[in-house]
Amino acid sequence: MRDVNAPVVRARNLTKRYGPFLAVDHIDFDIRPGECFGLLGPNGAGKSTTIKMLHCFFPPSEGELSLFGLPAETHAREIKARMGVCGQEPSLDPDLSVLQNLVVFARYFNNTGREARRRAEQLLAFISLSHKKNAPIVSLSGGMKRRLQIARALLSDPQLVILDEPTTGLDPQSRHQVWDRISHLKMEGKTILLTTHYMDEAETLCDRLLIMDHGKILEEGTPPELIARHVGGWVIEIVHPTLEVRAWLSERGLAFEETSARAVLHPPDAEALFHALRQRFPGCSCSLRRATLEDVFLKLTGRELRE
Repeated sequence: MRDVNAPVVRARNLTKRYGPFLAVDHIDFDIRPGECFGLLGPNGAGKSTTIKMLHCFFPPSEGELSLFGLPAETHAREIKARMGVCGQEPSLDPDLSVLQNLVVFARYFNNTGREARRRAEQLLAFISLSHKKNAPIVSLSGGMKRRLQIARALLSDPQLVILDEPTTGLDPQSRHQVWDRISHLKMEGKTILLTTHYMDEAETLCDRLLIMDHGKILEEGTPPELIARHVGGWVIEIVHPTLEVRAWLSERGLAFEETSARAVLHPPDAEALFHALRQRFPGCSCSLRRATLEDVFLKLTGRELRE
């Protein structure tokens, strides 16, 4: 019998090559039962390739990958049957109603007739779309379509749910509606793998996360751990710093991360430095705020996540 506390996903030395290009570079990680595990990184970091290996879309070039205690290379069919995937691309059938999209898809899991309809109705209630069950797909908002895709990923009551950028392109209200449903899945004990371009989303939903870039893992931990480890409690943000401000910071040996529009500092004496900066440069557009995962990401990768 499999240990209930054993990792749902276990990757060791996981590697994927495309010819000479190393898309995923010898990474190790576990996903524990019942946690929401975040996978973060800029475009080209290796996230999508990692997810495709987890979904048994193709095998690793090197290393070991197991899901539910089963080797991915030899148990792909069984593994796929125990996971649900909500991808980035729209994949709903425009010729079917909202309810029919779920009932028809349920057949892939040998779930037909009354049971398929019962499960579909249950999930429509879960995503607050029961009132839209007979509506055509074209009538749904972007947020409704995304929630329906999540519901479809849950039809088989999977042990692992993969949500690949589930709120990209949604307005703030729709994003929070999706967050609410993901939070309910967490409370139900679902194991979730989440990729996202939104740091506030990762900070709100993820129990643990890893940050990737150029196929490698840069860091792993809980959001509070990563913030405390890399940027401390407070951050100074300067919008369009002038040459004089830069020189003043450099004279004091203060390092900072830069984007096209701002400089970010995380010194140990942030409050005192902030007041000194305001006093020396009264016209400087700067602010003192709590550190976030966005600051961690910028420090580790040298760029913002949405670049």
